[in-house]
Parts: sequence; C-alpha cells; structure tokens
Amino acid sequence: MSRIGKKVIEIPAGVKVAVKDHTVEVQGPKGKLSFTARPEVAIAVADGGKAVNVGLSAGFTRDNKEANAYWGTTRALVRNMVEGVTKGYEKNMEVIGVGWVAAVQGKKLKLNVGFANSIMMDIPDGVSVTVEKEKVKIVGTDKQVVGQFASEMRAKRKPEPYNGKGIKYAEEVIKRKQGKQFGA
Repeated sequence: MSRIGKKVIEIPAGVKVAVKDHTVEVQGPKGKLSFTARPEVAIAVADGGKAVNVGLSAGFTRDNKEANAYWGTTRALVRNMVEGVTKGYEKNMEVIGVGWVAAVQGKKLKLNVGFANSIMMDIPDGVSVTVEKEKVKIVGTDKQVVGQFASEMRAKRKPEPYNGKGIKYAEEVIKRKQGKQFGA
C-alpha cells in the first residue's frame, strides 16, 4: 500500500485543478501545468475543488507492486505541480574558475568555462535564467525541467576536487583533495 499516495493534496486559494481522462491540469498565479497519469491510477478532485485524492483505478489491487509505485509517484507529481504554480522552483548554481563566466544571450545560456569555444545551452520554455557575476539562478514552475536544466549545466564542467574549479550547485560542498607531495 502506498503511504505517500494515500495523503490528500490540499489545493491553495487561487489554484484550479481539472481532471479529464487521466489528464491533470493545474493552473495558478505562476502558470499552467499538465500531466497525463498512468491508467493504474485514479485522480479525483474532492471537497468542492479544495483537495485532490489519488488512488488505484478499478481492477488494480494493492497487491500489485507496479500499481502502488505509480500511485505514490502520481501523487508526488501532482503535489509538485500545485507547488510549482503557487511558489515555483529555483536552483542556484555557481561557476567557479579564473575567467570563467556565464551570460544569457536571448534564449541561450553562454558558458565560457576553460574550453577553446563557448558552450551554448538552449533555455527551455517556462524557465528563466538570470546571471549575476559567477552566480546563475534558474527559476520555473516545473520542478523536473528546472532540475534537468541545472543538471545539464553542471555536466558541462563538473567541479574537480584538486582546484575546486567547475560548475556546481550553490549548496553543494566539494570535498577537496591534497594533491601530490614533492621533495618529502
């Protein structure tokens, strides 16, 4: 039985949730998100539009491990959508290195991180990127898109343990290594 899936999702004021044929649409002050659920999961708006209940569809029992997994995952995704359209999601990144910079050029993020050529990354729809010196702020309503873009940005030049140079999350701690000893 899914412990996460059983919890009711409260809908804050100013947010509208509509369910039609396994498709959930959430609309709020920060934007609109939609998600198509698996057929194993049933989603219903309850309490006059103030809560969302997620459960198993008819024909699926709690003994089915896959159905239980989809149940909990769907509940978490719907909750993330509700939070995304009310508060939004944010990732803070740091570009660390001498002469290494990031800049926004239209709908692209330009990274100069020690390679001969600049790296150009397309900024996805629904995501805004701001750069202030070596700090990069990624903001959006969809948790998955914001996290994926931050992960792809970090993968362009991962932080290395000897000098600490690279692209890292702001809260990430890089465990430093000493390096080689000479003349001992």
